[in-house]
Amino acid sequence: MDFLEKYDIKIKDKELLLTALTHSSYSNEHDCDNYERLEFLGDAVLETITSEYFYKNYDLKEGEMTKMRAKYVCEKALSKYAEVVGYIPFIRVGKGQANNINDTIIADVFEAIIGCVFLEFGFDRTKKYVLEIISPFIESGTDFYSDYKSLIQELVQTTKKSVDYKLVKEEGPAHDKTYVVELLVDGVVFGTGTGKNKKEAEQQAAYEAYKKSARKG
Repeated sequence: MDFLEKYDIKIKDKELLLTALTHSSYSNEHDCDNYERLEFLGDAVLETITSEYFYKNYDLKEGEMTKMRAKYVCEKALSKYAEVVGYIPFIRVGKGQANNINDTIIADVFEAIIGCVFLEFGFDRTKKYVLEIISPFIESGTDFYSDYKSLIQELVQTTKKSVDYKLVKEEGPAHDKTYVVELLVDGVVFGTGTGKNKKEAEQQAAYEAYKKSARKG
């Protein structure tokens, strides 16, 4: 497991690194620790690193920084970073989970490994590691959000508000229907979208809501 050595990081506590790679389905079968505690720590460290980065490098309002951070620490983004680091083949899951190492697990492990690096090397070295991976995506303007529904969900989850999608219109013949969907946050319409299926219309509504939110800052 030398995937961290290209970042000049060599974890001495191999058991800690194994724990960072271990899903609960595996730990339940083998009576060992899993990554959940390390993920909790890594998530907090990642949020601090990215928050500081946007504060120091971008002249953005608070709300704009929140949206920017959400783009680059979302599940889809963390999964991409995992691909760059190269640890995905080493993730340990139980037999029932073996064919379903999904983005959620991969993203969780990314944060758990950050927690592992932090415990061994401290904040400054962890920041260097994280930014070496993430900053090229930020500077190139990579858009991880073809999935705007997930972005909206992440933006509102801390407020404990509800997000709902309501089909308001269905037009056209059976073979060529057009759907119109509204996105509601706590019952208030934030976006309307159209599409050739409900999912497409929901994504468009979420995109419209996100654009309005971004303009407001």
